[in-house]
Amino acid sequence: MFGIDAAVLQVKINEGTLYPTAQVVATVNNNWETNLATQLQQFNAFVQAQISVPLYQGGAEYSRIRQAKETAGQKRIDLETARDTVQAQIVTAWGQLEAAKAQILATSAQVAASEIALNGVREEARVGQRTTLDVLNAQQDLVSARTALVTAQHDRVVASYSLLAAVGELNLPKLGIMIPLYDPMVHYQQVRDAWIGVRIPDGR
Repeated sequence: MFGIDAAVLQVKINEGTLYPTAQVVATVNNNWETNLATQLQQFNAFVQAQISVPLYQGGAEYSRIRQAKETAGQKRIDLETARDTVQAQIVTAWGQLEAAKAQILATSAQVAASEIALNGVREEARVGQRTTLDVLNAQQDLVSARTALVTAQHDRVVASYSLLAAVGELNLPKLGIMIPLYDPMVHYQQVRDAWIGVRIPDGR
């Protein structure tokens, strides 16, 4: 959006080359000449006004105006493209987050089922109806289910951060990270009246 504003101002700047220009020059002189016999004072004032009206300058100004208007149109297209891209990223991130939540529910149920199955296999092995290999296989199924649950929880965290980034909220205050933030307005207030000097506020 700022790019569009800058392009529109550039169109106005280029159109300004077709406008008349006025220039005023004023000169004032006051001289004294003194000798033993006479004393002479001379005062001169001169004012000159000049107005220039461009008639034809080869067409370069008109070409730059047309170019600036085309650039402004391109910036408007870029804005719509950026909006569509952001909307697509938000929809994708939201879908990934919802899928990760559903995956967590599914893997949680899988972990619970695997735990029940492992307990059953252990009881059957205790009475001699299952072998040690069956118990190990049931334990492997439980480990796989827990691994899938951890992976789904990881995917949910990543998807939530992706969604925050897509909507422009992935920042330190939102994440609760308590570190000093750079405020450009504070820096501006510190250097706005510094007419001379090369040091910045932190001493460098």
